[in-house]
Amino acid sequence: MGAFDRLAIVALAGGLMLATAAAAQQPAAPRRNPADPATWTTGRAADYRAPADVAFRTVSILSEGVRLHGEMFAPKAKAGQKLPTIIMGHGWGGTASGFRADAVQMARAGYQVLAFDYRGWGESDSRVVLTKPQPNPLPPGRRFTAEVEAVRGYVDPSEQTQDWFNVLDWAAAEPTVDAGRIGIRGSSFSGGLVVYVAARDERVKALVSQVGSVPSSPPAGAVNPAAASMRQQAARLARGEVGYPEPGAQVVGGLIGAPIGDKLLRWTPGDDAPNVRAASLFIIAENEELFDNRPNAILASTRVKGPSKLVTLPGIKHYGVYSEKREEAVNLAIAWFDEHLK
Repeated sequence: MGAFDRLAIVALAGGLMLATAAAAQQPAAPRRNPADPATWTTGRAADYRAPADVAFRTVSILSEGVRLHGEMFAPKAKAGQKLPTIIMGHGWGGTASGFRADAVQMARAGYQVLAFDYRGWGESDSRVVLTKPQPNPLPPGRRFTAEVEAVRGYVDPSEQTQDWFNVLDWAAAEPTVDAGRIGIRGSSFSGGLVVYVAARDERVKALVSQVGSVPSSPPAGAVNPAAASMRQQAARLARGEVGYPEPGAQVVGGLIGAPIGDKLLRWTPGDDAPNVRAASLFIIAENEELFDNRPNAILASTRVKGPSKLVTLPGIKHYGVYSEKREEAVNLAIAWFDEHLK
Protein backbone atom coordinates (compact mmCIF):
# COMPACT_ATOMS: atom_id res chain seq x y z
CA MET A 1 0.00 0.00 0.00
CA GLY A 2 2.96 2.34 -0.45
CA ALA A 3 2.98 4.92 2.33
CA PHE A 4 -0.05 3.44 4.05
CA ASP A 5 0.18 2.49 7.71
CA ARG A 6 -1.70 -0.78 8.09
CA LEU A 7 -3.86 -1.09 11.19
CA ALA A 8 -5.76 -4.17 12.28
CA ILE A 9 -9.37 -3.52 13.28
CA VAL A 10 -11.84 -5.82 14.94
CA ALA A 11 -15.39 -4.74 14.01
CA LEU A 12 -17.44 -3.92 17.10
CA ALA A 13 -20.34 -6.30 16.56
CA GLY A 14 -19.61 -8.35 13.53
CA GLY A 15 -16.38 -10.08 14.55
CA LEU A 16 -15.08 -9.26 11.07
CA MET A 17 -11.31 -8.78 10.92
CA LEU A 18 -10.63 -5.53 9.11
CA ALA A 19 -7.54 -3.66 8.07
CA THR A 20 -7.54 0.07 7.50
CA ALA A 21 -4.96 2.61 6.42
CA ALA A 22 -4.42 6.31 5.86
CA ALA A 23 -1.89 8.37 3.92
CA ALA A 24 -1.77 11.28 1.51
CA GLN A 25 -2.22 9.86 -1.98
CA GLN A 26 -3.05 11.18 -5.42
CA PRO A 27 -6.66 10.65 -6.59
CA ALA A 28 -7.29 7.54 -8.66
CA ALA A 29 -10.33 5.79 -10.06
CA PRO A 30 -11.96 3.38 -7.58
CA ARG A 31 -11.08 -0.24 -8.31
CA ARG A 32 -13.53 -3.00 -9.13
CA ASN A 33 -13.26 -6.20 -7.15
CA PRO A 34 -14.04 -9.13 -9.49
CA ALA A 35 -14.90 -11.33 -6.51
CA ASP A 36 -17.51 -8.89 -5.20
CA PRO A 37 -20.63 -8.48 -7.37
CA ALA A 38 -21.59 -5.45 -5.29
CA THR A 39 -18.85 -3.52 -7.09
CA TRP A 40 -19.79 -4.62 -10.58
CA THR A 41 -21.01 -1.85 -12.86
CA THR A 42 -22.95 -1.88 -16.09
CA GLY A 43 -21.41 1.25 -17.56
CA ARG A 44 -22.09 4.95 -17.28
CA ALA A 45 -25.65 6.18 -17.19
CA ALA A 46 -25.20 8.04 -20.47
CA ASP A 47 -24.62 4.71 -22.21
CA TYR A 48 -27.38 2.79 -20.42
CA ARG A 49 -30.53 1.83 -22.32
CA ALA A 50 -33.47 0.78 -20.18
CA PRO A 51 -35.98 -1.80 -21.42
CA ALA A 52 -38.70 -0.43 -23.70
CA ASP A 53 -41.35 -0.55 -20.97
CA VAL A 54 -39.30 1.35 -18.38
CA ALA A 55 -38.71 5.11 -18.35
CA PHE A 56 -35.18 6.06 -17.27
CA ARG A 57 -33.61 9.42 -16.46
CA THR A 58 -30.71 10.78 -14.44
CA VAL A 59 -30.99 13.49 -11.79
CA SER A 60 -28.60 15.63 -9.77
CA ILE A 61 -29.02 16.04 -6.02
CA LEU A 62 -27.02 18.38 -3.80
CA SER A 63 -25.76 16.94 -0.52
CA GLU A 64 -23.86 19.43 1.62
CA GLY A 65 -22.74 21.18 -1.56
CA VAL A 66 -21.67 17.99 -3.36
CA ARG A 67 -23.58 16.90 -6.47
CA LEU A 68 -24.86 13.35 -6.18
CA HIS A 69 -25.72 11.25 -9.22
CA GLY A 70 -29.17 9.67 -9.18
CA GLU A 71 -30.89 7.26 -11.57
CA MET A 72 -34.69 7.15 -11.75
CA PHE A 73 -36.81 4.34 -13.16
CA ALA A 74 -40.59 4.18 -13.61
CA PRO A 75 -43.09 2.10 -15.56
CA LYS A 76 -43.32 3.87 -18.90
CA ALA A 77 -47.12 3.52 -18.91
CA LYS A 78 -47.17 5.65 -15.74
CA ALA A 79 -44.28 7.99 -16.46
CA GLY A 80 -44.93 11.47 -15.10
CA GLN A 81 -47.54 10.25 -12.60
CA LYS A 82 -47.12 10.53 -8.85
CA LEU A 83 -46.05 7.06 -7.72
CA PRO A 84 -44.96 5.25 -4.57
CA THR A 85 -41.19 5.52 -4.63
CA ILE A 86 -38.33 3.29 -3.51
CA ILE A 87 -34.91 4.84 -2.84
CA MET A 88 -31.89 2.56 -2.95
CA GLY A 89 -28.28 2.95 -1.82
CA HIS A 90 -25.59 0.35 -2.42
CA GLY A 91 -23.18 -1.22 0.02
CA TRP A 92 -19.48 -0.82 0.74
CA GLY A 93 -17.71 -0.12 -2.56
CA GLY A 94 -20.81 -0.43 -4.75
CA THR A 95 -22.48 2.10 -7.05
CA ALA A 96 -25.98 2.85 -8.27
CA SER A 97 -25.29 1.14 -11.59
CA GLY A 98 -25.21 -2.19 -9.78
CA PHE A 99 -28.87 -1.73 -8.85
CA ARG A 100 -30.21 -1.23 -12.39
CA ALA A 101 -31.59 -4.75 -12.80
CA ASP A 102 -33.27 -4.46 -9.39
CA ALA A 103 -34.72 -1.06 -10.30
CA VAL A 104 -36.17 -2.36 -13.57
CA GLN A 105 -37.81 -5.25 -11.71
CA MET A 106 -39.34 -2.83 -9.19
CA ALA A 107 -40.46 -0.36 -11.87
CA ARG A 108 -42.31 -3.17 -13.62
CA ALA A 109 -44.06 -3.80 -10.30
CA GLY A 110 -45.47 -0.25 -10.41
CA TYR A 111 -42.87 1.73 -8.47
CA GLN A 112 -40.76 4.74 -9.21
CA VAL A 113 -37.22 3.91 -8.14
CA LEU A 114 -34.33 6.23 -7.33
CA ALA A 115 -30.84 4.75 -6.93
CA PHE A 116 -27.96 7.07 -6.08
CA ASP A 117 -24.20 7.16 -5.70
CA TYR A 118 -22.71 8.37 -2.44
CA ARG A 119 -20.38 11.36 -2.61
CA GLY A 120 -17.04 10.35 -4.07
CA TRP A 121 -18.43 7.15 -5.62
CA GLY A 122 -19.69 6.20 -9.07
CA GLU A 123 -20.79 9.23 -11.05
CA SER A 124 -21.26 11.55 -8.06
CA ASP A 125 -18.88 14.45 -7.57
CA SER A 126 -16.04 14.31 -5.08
CA ARG A 127 -15.84 16.06 -1.77
CA VAL A 128 -12.86 18.39 -1.97
CA VAL A 129 -10.41 19.56 0.66
CA LEU A 130 -8.14 22.58 0.60
CA THR A 131 -4.46 21.80 0.07
CA LYS A 132 -3.40 25.21 1.46
CA PRO A 133 -4.87 27.50 4.14
CA GLN A 134 -7.69 29.78 3.05
CA PRO A 135 -7.10 33.57 3.05
CA ASN A 136 -7.53 35.30 6.40
CA PRO A 137 -9.49 37.50 6.34
CA LEU A 138 -11.69 36.24 3.54
CA PRO A 139 -12.19 38.57 0.57
CA PRO A 140 -15.59 40.26 0.03
CA GLY A 141 -18.21 37.74 -0.98
CA ARG A 142 -16.21 34.97 0.74
CA ARG A 143 -14.97 33.71 -2.64
CA PHE A 144 -11.36 32.96 -3.39
CA THR A 145 -9.29 30.90 -5.80
CA ALA A 146 -7.93 27.75 -4.20
CA GLU A 147 -6.13 24.53 -4.95
CA VAL A 148 -8.13 21.53 -3.77
CA GLU A 149 -7.76 17.77 -3.65
CA ALA A 150 -10.69 15.53 -4.61
CA VAL A 151 -11.31 12.74 -2.11
CA ARG A 152 -13.01 9.64 -3.47
CA GLY A 153 -13.62 6.00 -2.83
CA TYR A 154 -13.59 6.03 0.99
CA VAL A 155 -16.22 4.85 3.49
CA ASP A 156 -17.64 7.36 5.99
CA PRO A 157 -21.01 6.38 7.51
CA SER A 158 -21.65 9.87 8.89
CA GLU A 159 -21.33 11.41 5.42
CA GLN A 160 -23.30 8.64 3.74
CA THR A 161 -26.23 9.03 6.14
CA GLN A 162 -26.30 12.75 5.32
CA ASP A 163 -26.41 11.82 1.63
CA TRP A 164 -29.46 9.65 2.42
CA PHE A 165 -31.24 12.51 4.19
CA ASN A 166 -30.56 14.92 1.34
CA VAL A 167 -31.76 12.40 -1.24
CA LEU A 168 -34.96 12.05 0.80
CA ASP A 169 -35.33 15.85 0.86
CA TRP A 170 -34.92 15.98 -2.91
CA ALA A 171 -37.32 13.11 -3.55
CA ALA A 172 -40.05 14.47 -1.27
CA ALA A 173 -40.19 17.62 -3.42
CA GLU A 174 -40.17 15.78 -6.77
CA PRO A 175 -43.57 16.05 -8.53
CA THR A 176 -43.59 12.36 -9.53
CA VAL A 177 -42.87 11.11 -6.00
CA ASP A 178 -45.76 10.31 -3.68
CA ALA A 179 -44.13 11.73 -0.55
CA GLY A 180 -46.56 9.81 1.64
CA ARG A 181 -45.40 6.48 0.22
CA ILE A 182 -41.60 6.38 0.33
CA GLY A 183 -39.64 3.20 0.98
CA ILE A 184 -35.89 2.76 1.29
CA ARG A 185 -33.70 -0.24 0.54
CA GLY A 186 -30.10 -0.80 1.52
CA SER A 187 -27.73 -3.69 0.93
CA SER A 188 -24.74 -4.86 2.99
CA PHE A 189 -23.20 -1.76 4.63
CA SER A 190 -26.22 0.26 3.50
CA GLY A 191 -28.40 -2.26 5.28
CA GLY A 192 -27.31 -0.48 8.45
CA LEU A 193 -27.56 2.97 6.91
CA VAL A 194 -31.27 2.51 6.17
CA VAL A 195 -31.96 1.56 9.80
CA TYR A 196 -30.20 4.72 10.99
CA VAL A 197 -32.10 6.86 8.47
CA ALA A 198 -35.55 5.37 9.15
CA ALA A 199 -35.05 5.94 12.88
CA ARG A 200 -34.69 9.67 12.21
CA ASP A 201 -37.00 10.40 9.29
CA GLU A 202 -40.73 9.78 9.56
CA ARG A 203 -41.12 10.10 5.79
CA VAL A 204 -39.78 6.56 5.50
CA LYS A 205 -42.83 4.30 5.63
CA ALA A 206 -41.08 1.00 4.84
CA LEU A 207 -37.51 -0.26 4.65
CA VAL A 208 -35.69 -3.30 3.37
CA SER A 209 -32.26 -4.17 4.76
CA GLN A 210 -30.64 -7.05 2.88
CA VAL A 211 -27.51 -8.86 4.13
CA GLY A 212 -27.10 -5.80 6.32
CA SER A 213 -24.30 -4.97 8.73
CA VAL A 214 -26.24 -3.44 11.66
CA PRO A 215 -23.80 -3.36 14.60
CA SER A 216 -24.75 -2.19 18.09
CA SER A 217 -22.73 -0.80 20.98
CA PRO A 218 -20.65 -3.42 22.77
CA PRO A 219 -21.65 -4.55 26.26
CA ALA A 220 -20.51 -2.37 29.16
CA GLY A 221 -16.89 -3.06 29.97
CA ALA A 222 -16.15 -4.78 26.68
CA VAL A 223 -12.75 -3.93 25.22
CA ASN A 224 -12.19 -3.50 21.51
CA PRO A 225 -8.51 -4.36 20.96
CA ALA A 226 -8.39 -2.25 17.81
CA ALA A 227 -9.80 0.95 19.37
CA ALA A 228 -6.40 2.37 20.28
CA SER A 229 -5.03 1.86 16.77
CA MET A 230 -8.11 3.36 15.16
CA ARG A 231 -7.92 6.42 17.38
CA GLN A 232 -4.24 6.80 16.68
CA GLN A 233 -5.07 6.92 13.00
CA ALA A 234 -7.84 9.47 13.67
CA ALA A 235 -5.39 11.61 15.65
CA ARG A 236 -2.93 11.61 12.76
CA LEU A 237 -5.70 12.72 10.42
CA ALA A 238 -6.78 15.47 12.81
CA ARG A 239 -3.20 16.71 13.16
CA GLY A 240 -2.64 16.77 9.40
CA GLU A 241 0.09 14.15 9.51
CA VAL A 242 -1.71 11.98 6.93
CA GLY A 243 -4.43 12.60 4.41
CA TYR A 244 -7.38 10.61 3.12
CA PRO A 245 -6.68 7.06 1.95
CA GLU A 246 -6.04 6.21 -1.66
CA PRO A 247 -9.34 6.23 -3.59
CA GLY A 248 -10.79 2.76 -3.68
CA ALA A 249 -8.08 1.35 -1.41
CA GLN A 250 -8.60 -2.37 -0.90
CA VAL A 251 -7.55 -2.70 2.74
CA VAL A 252 -10.61 -4.29 4.41
CA GLY A 253 -10.45 -7.86 3.22
CA GLY A 254 -11.61 -7.78 -0.39
CA LEU A 255 -13.80 -4.68 0.07
CA ILE A 256 -13.22 -1.57 -2.02
CA GLY A 257 -12.69 1.65 -0.08
CA ALA A 258 -10.99 2.36 3.26
CA PRO A 259 -12.87 3.53 6.36
CA ILE A 260 -11.91 6.88 7.85
CA GLY A 261 -10.16 7.26 11.20
CA ASP A 262 -12.13 5.94 14.15
CA LYS A 263 -15.59 6.54 12.70
CA LEU A 264 -16.49 2.85 12.70
CA LEU A 265 -16.11 2.87 16.48
CA ARG A 266 -19.10 5.20 16.62
CA TRP A 267 -21.10 3.42 13.92
CA THR A 268 -23.80 1.53 15.84
CA PRO A 269 -27.07 1.68 13.84
CA GLY A 270 -28.39 -1.29 15.80
CA ASP A 271 -28.81 1.09 18.75
CA ASP A 272 -31.24 3.10 16.61
CA ALA A 273 -33.49 0.17 15.74
CA PRO A 274 -35.87 0.81 18.69
CA ASN A 275 -36.68 4.19 17.13
CA VAL A 276 -37.71 2.69 13.77
CA ARG A 277 -41.47 2.74 13.27
CA ALA A 278 -41.39 2.05 9.55
CA ALA A 279 -42.32 -1.44 8.41
CA SER A 280 -38.97 -3.25 8.34
CA LEU A 281 -37.93 -6.30 6.31
CA PHE A 282 -34.56 -7.87 7.07
CA ILE A 283 -33.17 -10.35 4.53
CA ILE A 284 -30.13 -12.38 5.55
CA ALA A 285 -27.92 -15.01 3.91
CA GLU A 286 -27.98 -18.40 5.63
CA ASN A 287 -24.22 -18.83 5.28
CA GLU A 288 -23.19 -15.21 5.88
CA GLU A 289 -19.40 -15.13 6.07
CA LEU A 290 -18.56 -11.45 6.61
CA PHE A 291 -20.16 -11.03 10.04
CA ASP A 292 -22.45 -12.78 12.52
CA ASN A 293 -26.13 -12.30 11.64
CA ARG A 294 -27.23 -12.64 15.28
CA PRO A 295 -25.94 -9.29 16.65
CA ASN A 296 -26.70 -7.57 13.36
CA ALA A 297 -29.93 -8.02 11.35
CA ILE A 298 -31.46 -10.67 13.61
CA LEU A 299 -31.12 -8.48 16.71
CA ALA A 300 -32.26 -5.34 14.85
CA SER A 301 -35.37 -7.13 13.58
CA THR A 302 -36.44 -7.75 17.19
CA ARG A 303 -35.82 -4.15 18.26
CA VAL A 304 -37.76 -2.16 15.66
CA LYS A 305 -41.15 -0.85 16.76
CA GLY A 306 -43.01 -1.06 13.45
CA PRO A 307 -44.10 -4.21 11.62
CA SER A 308 -41.06 -6.46 11.18
CA LYS A 309 -40.12 -9.56 9.26
CA LEU A 310 -36.91 -11.60 9.03
CA VAL A 311 -36.29 -13.79 5.97
CA THR A 312 -33.32 -16.13 5.53
CA LEU A 313 -32.19 -16.92 1.99
CA PRO A 314 -31.04 -20.53 2.19
CA GLY A 315 -27.79 -21.91 0.84
CA ILE A 316 -26.00 -18.65 0.04
CA LYS A 317 -23.18 -16.55 1.38
CA HIS A 318 -23.18 -12.75 1.53
CA TYR A 319 -22.71 -12.08 -2.18
CA GLY A 320 -25.29 -14.64 -3.26
CA VAL A 321 -27.89 -11.92 -2.83
CA TYR A 322 -26.41 -10.22 -5.91
CA SER A 323 -26.22 -13.34 -8.04
CA GLU A 324 -28.16 -16.61 -7.68
CA LYS A 325 -30.69 -15.17 -5.20
CA ARG A 326 -30.89 -11.65 -6.64
CA GLU A 327 -34.32 -11.97 -8.27
CA GLU A 328 -35.77 -13.72 -5.23
CA ALA A 329 -34.45 -10.98 -2.92
CA VAL A 330 -35.96 -8.28 -5.12
CA ASN A 331 -39.32 -10.07 -5.19
CA LEU A 332 -39.28 -10.25 -1.39
CA ALA A 333 -38.68 -6.50 -1.29
CA ILE A 334 -41.47 -5.83 -3.79
CA ALA A 335 -43.92 -7.92 -1.77
CA TRP A 336 -42.98 -6.01 1.37
CA PHE A 337 -43.39 -2.64 -0.30
CA ASP A 338 -46.69 -3.77 -1.86
CA GLU A 339 -47.97 -4.56 1.63
CA HIS A 340 -46.81 -1.34 3.25
CA LEU A 341 -46.67 1.32 0.51
CA LYS A 342 -49.62 0.34 -1.66
